[in-house]
Amino acid sequence: MCIFSLRDKKMKTNNPDWLDPKKWLQVCSESTDADVKTAISSSSPGIREFAVLMSSAASASLEQMAQRAQILTRRHFGRTISLYVPLYLSNFCSGGCVYCGFASDRKQRRRKLGESELKAELKALKQKGFEDVLLLTGERTPAADFKYLLNSVKMAADVFHNITIEAFAMTSDEYKKLVHAGCNGMTVYQETYDPGLYSKLHRWGEKKDFFFRLEAPSRALEAGMRTIGIGALLGLNEPRADVICLFQHALHLKKKFWKAGISISFPRICAQSGDYEPAYEVDDRLLAQMIFAFRICFPDMPLVLSTRERAEFRDGIAGVGISRMSAASRTTVGGYHHEAGLSEKGQFDVNDTRDVKTFCSAMRKKGLEPVFKNWESVFRDRP
Repeated sequence: MCIFSLRDKKMKTNNPDWLDPKKWLQVCSESTDADVKTAISSSSPGIREFAVLMSSAASASLEQMAQRAQILTRRHFGRTISLYVPLYLSNFCSGGCVYCGFASDRKQRRRKLGESELKAELKALKQKGFEDVLLLTGERTPAADFKYLLNSVKMAADVFHNITIEAFAMTSDEYKKLVHAGCNGMTVYQETYDPGLYSKLHRWGEKKDFFFRLEAPSRALEAGMRTIGIGALLGLNEPRADVICLFQHALHLKKKFWKAGISISFPRICAQSGDYEPAYEVDDRLLAQMIFAFRICFPDMPLVLSTRERAEFRDGIAGVGISRMSAASRTTVGGYHHEAGLSEKGQFDVNDTRDVKTFCSAMRKKGLEPVFKNWESVFRDRP
């Protein structure tokens, strides 16, 4: 038997039950207007209600879903929007993701921040008022390996109150070292929850291991991370199938790690240097439906929207499901200090290009208060 057959067999036997969306896609397709009304008003919604809220029938009740989502968001988060900022440490990458501008076969300048450059970037972000920083890298390479990431976390944790990472999937021991260095959380997108499609989209590299990535949030939480963020890259797969699996993934983690903070992100594929065209369209209406459905079913879970989205859409959805946002983002390495690197291609194109002051002003006009700090570094378990 060839290695690919063995791999396919392993996929079929190792799949957790919640990874198969077929049952709930059928519920989704058979939902009626009456089912939708019941799901919107449910006091304890679960996977069945979520499937109903993702149905075509629910699309006709989007205004009612929005009203319910806003009530729940205000109840649990008040009139606040928690802010974070992404900081790209490196665009070196060993991965072969067909949809990513950092893939190793993309022809672009590769670089990473040296210590002096990182200090300059951290200082620039501090001056903008941020206290919550997300450090990002490509997949693991000799140029930007775990040791490099660990040192970057230590430097950032000396400056900011909340440090999280979005990088390659790691071992439990590596996550423990990051926690000890001052890292509070991690984000990892499964990209798609379809194992067969996942294998095709990830042509080479460590990231090709579907299950190692799928289990990364569990390893991180077991290692002592305070928070984890998950999501699917919307457009790669049939969107309802992926978000049903995403919902069940979040539910699984919430039950197993009930003390941890779990958040959901909603990234849609943006233009990138590989010019990958998504197989499925996720328009604004469907994206809003996803956000409202998650809020109704997870009333107290942070829901995140990045600057991938247009300013108009972000302004409209803020506080109506979404409780956490990035602002003034750069997806290039060295994009904050003296606005360096703005002529270079980032991981993807940013659509909301407003600066911090303009973004915060827009939130306040909506009656929302931007929050730069919601965690105190004194609570870190560091020597």
